[in-house]
Amino acid sequence: MNIYAVQTIYRSEMKRFFRTIMQSLISPVISTSLYFIVFGAAIGSRIQEVEGVSYGAFIVPGLIMLSVMTQATANASFGIYFPKFTGTIYELLSAPVNFLEIVLGYVGAAATKALFIGVIILITAFFFVDLQIAHPMAMIAFLLMTCLSFALLGFIIGIWAGNFEQLQLIPLLVITPLVFLGGSFYSISMLPGIWQTIAMFNPVVYLVSGFRWAFFGSADVSIGISLAAIALFTAACLAAIWWIFRTGWRIRQ
Repeated sequence: MNIYAVQTIYRSEMKRFFRTIMQSLISPVISTSLYFIVFGAAIGSRIQEVEGVSYGAFIVPGLIMLSVMTQATANASFGIYFPKFTGTIYELLSAPVNFLEIVLGYVGAAATKALFIGVIILITAFFFVDLQIAHPMAMIAFLLMTCLSFALLGFIIGIWAGNFEQLQLIPLLVITPLVFLGGSFYSISMLPGIWQTIAMFNPVVYLVSGFRWAFFGSADVSIGISLAAIALFTAACLAAIWWIFRTGWRIRQ
């Protein structure tokens, strides 16, 4: 393992993040505040509690998941796409660095950025609602796994994308709608029977449900199933990345 190569890629990506640190900090704080104002005030006045939890507190895990998934995907996809766009990817591929070290550098940096944003949103939430975390260690574990798995997905998107429009296509048209339809701001049990069944085909449901269990001790889906779902998703992303580097798909073309 060439640890110096991993550190170099990681530090380079983190420097890009810290160059826009104020934007990176202010944006999630403002977005979270707006969600609390709109959902907490408008909808919260009509829905006092969901599964014994105040509606304002109930949406916190969903808000964190929404930001973490989109940020991890966006940062990882742009991180690997930019070297492709500028042509410096060939210098990286010709260096004595294997694919695992490349992935660790880019994915590790993207996951760190998403984790940082998730923590900022969690801190912001404490200013709006009375929030208790039933299983703090489980919450941290789910947050880390989500950051990692969606950073891996973003890495795949960055390699697949042929232009900047395609880079934004899947996050905007796939991931964000799945998060909104995945029980982020409501319980799946509130849906009519047929829609509950349809919702179970949404993979985000299992991530949000497991993360919400860490906060409140209750979930729409068994915690074991949630863990299995995120493990399977992570394994699938790793397998796809291994195949990409083995075949050179979209890298050497």
